[in-house]
Amino acid sequence: MPVKPKRSDAWLKLIQVVANVEADLGKLLQAQHGLGLSEYRALEVLARSPGSELRMQELAVHVGLNQSSVSRMVERLERAGLTVRDLCPNDKRGVYTVLTTKGRERLENAQPDYEATLGMAVKEHGGEKLLSASFTKAR
Repeated sequence: MPVKPKRSDAWLKLIQVVANVEADLGKLLQAQHGLGLSEYRALEVLARSPGSELRMQELAVHVGLNQSSVSRMVERLERAGLTVRDLCPNDKRGVYTVLTTKGRERLENAQPDYEATLGMAVKEHGGEKLLSASFTKAR
């Protein structure tokens, strides 16, 4: 009698695929654009946000980092001129991170390489098969 695959088997495989894809993306972004993967994601999330800005807490949720890690990341982005901080007009304790023109340009320069590497890495690490199986079952 064949052993039925467990949901946890698929979950572990998915985690492995994601880790490998993210490693490939991180290497590319650092080598070719001087950005870490979290920094790239922060720029992308800011570019998609109204006014190209988010409160620090919102940015933390979007990039999956804790408040302390996001603060350090935003400091690096600020030093590079890719973002600036701004006080919330309604709540002086609230701090926004705002994408600069230089930050948008860096993001736009990195996006084609990111997308190409994402596509190749997903295929190379078996993610395409997992994704198509997941979406087929969901229908």
